[in-house]
Amino acid sequence: QVELKESGGGLVQTGGSLRLSCTASQNIDNIYAMGWYRQAPYQQREWIAMIPRSGVADYRDSVKGRFTISRDNANTKHYLQMNNLKPEDTAIYSCRINGFWGQGTQVTVSS
Repeated sequence: QVELKESGGGLVQTGGSLRLSCTASQNIDNIYAMGWYRQAPYQQREWIAMIPRSGVADYRDSVKGRFTISRDNANTKHYLQMNNLKPEDTAIYSCRINGFWGQGTQVTVSS
C-alpha cells in the first residue's frame, strides 16, 4: 500500500513563503501526474497545481505566479513552493500521485 506524506505546513504571515513536500513510501510505477490540492474550512477541495507526465506544470489561476510545483528526478517526491501567501490561501494542503492521496498538512496565513 503506497502512502503519501506531506510536510512543510505551518503558520506564516501575509506575504510569507512556505515549501511543502510530498514523499511516497515506495516507488510508484507509471506515474501520469503529481499534484497538489487544498481544502479551506467549509469549502470543497480544489486543485491548485499539477505536473503531468509531460512535465509541463499547470496551475489554478489564483496561485499562478506565486506557487511553483516541482518534482525530484526519482519521482518519489514533489514539492510546492508557495510565495507571497495570502490569508485566502489558508487551507489543508494535500498531495496526490495518480490515485494515491496524502492526509494533508495545515497552512495558515495570518493577516
